[in-house]
Amino acid sequence: MKNILILARKEVQEALRNRWVLATTLLLAALALTLTFLGSAPTGIVAVGALDVVIVSLSSLTIFLVPLIALLISHDAIVGEMERGTMLLLLSYPVGRWQVIIGKFVGHVAILSFATLLGYGAAAAALAATGAAIDAASWWAFLSMIGASVMLGAGFIAIGYLVSALVRERGTAGGIAIGAWLLFVLIYDMGLLGVLVVDQGRNLSGGLLDTLLLLNPTDVYRLLNLGSGSAGLLSGMGGIAQSSALTPAILVAALAGWTIIPLAMATVVFSRREL
Repeated sequence: MKNILILARKEVQEALRNRWVLATTLLLAALALTLTFLGSAPTGIVAVGALDVVIVSLSSLTIFLVPLIALLISHDAIVGEMERGTMLLLLSYPVGRWQVIIGKFVGHVAILSFATLLGYGAAAAALAATGAAIDAASWWAFLSMIGASVMLGAGFIAIGYLVSALVRERGTAGGIAIGAWLLFVLIYDMGLLGVLVVDQGRNLSGGLLDTLLLLNPTDVYRLLNLGSGSAGLLSGMGGIAQSSALTPAILVAALAGWTIIPLAMATVVFSRREL
């Protein structure tokens, strides 16, 4: 455990040195504040709380931005150190390869968690400072959204680690990481929508649709945060969530699975890789 914490601290220190933490936090905070003050205008029309509108806006931002940030900070975590020759030096110490993976992962998740909590928290604080009425249910939904955002980021960090463990060059890892982002964030949903339009409910059962949704972490996140309550009303996801058998517990477990499985695969691949 001590080795894992040391490696995690090393990743955080390097991110601070490279301004990753500052840049990520400022980017999330700037976009969150913009969406907060521009996106809360319709609340009087749809008769929902201002923070509920912010949750929908930030969830949509998270789906596009957090996976990209996660992949950018993780895609060269292994192959980058191997190219620089620092991995051999690191493994010369009494530390296991699995500890290297877990330690780096903990450090990167800590970076993303800090940036998300501070960036999105600034938006909520700014909204509260305006005197907007916010009930306890909205605050709970907001905190749940932040937690789910961190889980989504952790999943894509794990995917980035798997990519980094499989390839031999940083450039290849970067290209695959961008391809993975395009697949999960854009292409998959476009393809699924096309299938639904063509099928028109004839062959695609509810169970099969649920399975297809679970195969994309961004869809899991979308259902978890935008499928119920005021968020479901505003986002249009309420109808899909009501016809789905996927409960919040299943969706949380699916997000956890999208972290555990790729991270375990990355650990196995790295443990068998020749340096």
